[in-house]
Amino acid sequence: MTKRYVSLPDEAEAGMRAFIDEVDRRLSSDEDTCSVVEDVLIDLSGDREAYERWQNGASVSPAERVRLQSYDPCNTTLESEYYAEKDEEQFRRSKHLQWLWRQFDSLPIADNVEFALRFRRMLADHLFEECGDGCRFFKGITFTYGHNITIGDNAVIHDDVHLDDRGRLTIGDRVSISDGVHVYSHDHDVVDQTEVRNYHTIVEDDARLTYDSMVRAGNRVGENAIVGARGVVQHDVPAHHIAVGMPAKSVKIKPGWEDVATPIEEAGVNRQEERHIEYELPDDLEVFDEFERELEPPR
Repeated sequence: MTKRYVSLPDEAEAGMRAFIDEVDRRLSSDEDTCSVVEDVLIDLSGDREAYERWQNGASVSPAERVRLQSYDPCNTTLESEYYAEKDEEQFRRSKHLQWLWRQFDSLPIADNVEFALRFRRMLADHLFEECGDGCRFFKGITFTYGHNITIGDNAVIHDDVHLDDRGRLTIGDRVSISDGVHVYSHDHDVVDQTEVRNYHTIVEDDARLTYDSMVRAGNRVGENAIVGARGVVQHDVPAHHIAVGMPAKSVKIKPGWEDVATPIEEAGVNRQEERHIEYELPDDLEVFDEFERELEPPR
């Protein structure tokens, strides 16, 4: 796609660069991540004066107290915090970074594209297992944890994408993920929905997932492949194929790639179980069933 270069005025560029570099330096240091996140959110929200008054013992309303407390990620919970099989040590840090990413996106300043793309790219280096050069992350992207995601160079992920890394998620170089896409790495048993199975889901180099499409856990979208709008991937999509529909089926090979691509009639293979990720729960873990059901098949 042809794009034009856009630049900020020199003063705005200098201020933006100084702020991002400062947050990056603090997150890279031995400073407590929770404290860094709290400071950044207080200042970006323009709430420093109210926060200092509260810290100095001034009376605040219950609503103000909740708002001021919530800048500290240690005073919050995320949905993924309740998942029994998560790596507790990794999650302690990734939760704080994920909270910063989500809360940043809720602020008006997140609509400043030049600033926001660079800020999220900096956060990605700290949050993801690995993130390549030149990646662009737009507004409203959500994750399960963040620390089980690997992304290659020059990937572009657009608005309101969900990257589920409850298992493991690998996204290759130059991948384009359009608005509203969901990529999953976990699934639920059809009988007992409290039984979760985790997988490694892969989107290879130069693949495109177009808007509102979904990749189910454990599947691979091959190199240079396209998943059409609102397509639901339930099996591997071979390299250079175009897959559309619900469920997504290969309907065409990209022109010029016919000689190296898997024939259309050989597509549609599900290799999900090859990418199953086993996990064990601690013996002393206290668990609960949120549904409290006792469903059994008729005898």
